[in-house]
Amino acid sequence: MSVGRNLWIAAFGIAVAMFSQAQDQKPVIKRAPAPVTSAASGKEMFNAYCAACHGKDARGDGPAAAALKQTPADLTMLAKTNGGKYPAAKVTAVLRGEATLVAHGTQEMPVWGPVFWNMSQGHEGEMQQRIANLNKYIESLQGK
Repeated sequence: MSVGRNLWIAAFGIAVAMFSQAQDQKPVIKRAPAPVTSAASGKEMFNAYCAACHGKDARGDGPAAAALKQTPADLTMLAKTNGGKYPAAKVTAVLRGEATLVAHGTQEMPVWGPVFWNMSQGHEGEMQQRIANLNKYIESLQGK
């Protein structure tokens, strides 16, 4: 998979929904390049890469959600749907593109691992830091 294609897919994932005036028209996703964020801030990465679809509160209700074929996951429920334990390894695998999810890795949701690899200019440690910090932030959003 080429870096250009990964960036195009990533741009889709961080797109902003452009809502039509007519109620019968489906919202359209505006494609934009993935902005480079601090690898140290999971919250900054979440807001830049995930909130457009998953929402600022991670409940799957971001501004681009209505334009998607499949409703984005409510990321605040990951621990609850996993027997009360946050599935950190699974989230890491999803972010790296190593897990198979219907909505992940398609036109609907980009696989962030290759995008983070490119942003980190091939530095594995920085890519791992991005994924770890994003994962920790998502874990902090879990419902009690």
